[in-house]
Amino acid sequence: MVDRIARHLNALVEADARAALLRCCGSRRWVEQMLAGRPLADDAALFAAAERAWWALGPNDCLEAFAAHPRIGERAGDAWSRAEQGALAAADVDMRRAFTDGNRAYEERFGHGFLVCATGRSADDLAAELQRRLGNDPASELRIAAGEQAKITRLRLEKLVTA
Repeated sequence: MVDRIARHLNALVEADARAALLRCCGSRRWVEQMLAGRPLADDAALFAAAERAWWALGPNDCLEAFAAHPRIGERAGDAWSRAEQGALAAADVDMRRAFTDGNRAYEERFGHGFLVCATGRSADDLAAELQRRLGNDPASELRIAAGEQAKITRLRLEKLVTA
């Protein structure tokens, strides 16, 4: 698997690379920065470029990326989102209602959807995380959500060659 992701992205025509990167992160500016950095020397360079590009973005770019995700606990979304939120698929009605209410409260407080890297986490853990983060101030929460997006982006870049 050494450097398979970078080779894969380098081999794609620009339109296909754009679409692949957009699946990883919903910020168009991030995608354009990643495209401008091709060809990528190896996977380490790819991941470093992804991090640099992400953390150089402004708040509106982050919000654009966040908006590309379905609400946590909703059944909507693409196959990657459904797999990432897999622990919630079997959640009971009360847990689903708690996420609906929590998502609403979060969006009212922060003006954007709750974003968390849900891969490998239980429904109870995610519900507790949502409740905990409701106590954050908006600037701190934007940074935390941006960090979660960075984790999701990394996982999705890895999925480009395993999906």
